[in-house]
Amino acid sequence: MDFLAFAFIQRALMASALVGLSAPTIGTYIVQRRLSLLGDGLGHVAIAGVGLALMTGTAPLPWAVGICVAGSILIETLRQKGRATGDIGLAVLFYGGLAGGVLMASVAGQGAGGLSSYLFGSLNTISTSDLWVVAGLALLILMIALGLSPQLFAICADESFAKTLGLPVRAYNYVIVVLAAITVTTAMRTVGLLLVSALMVIPVAAAQNIFHGFWKGMWGAMGIGLLASVGGYVASIYANLAPGAMIVLIAIACFAASWPVASFFHRHTPRGAPDAEP
Repeated sequence: MDFLAFAFIQRALMASALVGLSAPTIGTYIVQRRLSLLGDGLGHVAIAGVGLALMTGTAPLPWAVGICVAGSILIETLRQKGRATGDIGLAVLFYGGLAGGVLMASVAGQGAGGLSSYLFGSLNTISTSDLWVVAGLALLILMIALGLSPQLFAICADESFAKTLGLPVRAYNYVIVVLAAITVTTAMRTVGLLLVSALMVIPVAAAQNIFHGFWKGMWGAMGIGLLASVGGYVASIYANLAPGAMIVLIAIACFAASWPVASFFHRHTPRGAPDAEP
């Protein structure tokens, strides 16, 4: 564990832990709404923000957050207007963001290579200021996603029933997609914009195999996300491999392991024992 003496590794571990906790939290709602590929699409939109930052010579994170949040609001608006219109609009938005980001990076003289650290993550280059921004955004995601969990879960489970309860369904839908957009941009320096969707979805899927009930599943997903993020980064140090890819592969390994673990627990659960929350 001598590598812990290096400041850049300490920053990378803290950033990966924060993202590992926050990404599956909002991912729980995304999976409940059957929008598992939303994070991937928002990652394409965020590339436009990074390209704009490279072209203007400014910090990429604020631009990525702003454009990704605006894109998420537009996506939700299109979704609410109708399936056909939404599908076409999403395709145009996603691929337009990717193409626009690459084009602006080329105008800046960096080309696609200038985007690589944001597409696939660059944990070892996180500065102290980057860590503070990641920490602030991750805490914001956790506070809202956990603080509004009863309302957000009601929206994801059954919108019609949530309306009968008097909940502002449209407003909460926008909250979910905006939080997803912030999560994507927060994770672009850890696993990268092209892989962040995996960290939002795979730990949730693994937790759903093992745990029953919303709260157990969410806490389980956060634990698996933390294990995958920190464990993947540590493994990448020893193996001298890309941290973002290793984190995603560890998450996939946890998902694969969740099947036999779930089978073992279910086999040893007494018949008739409650396995779901009311």
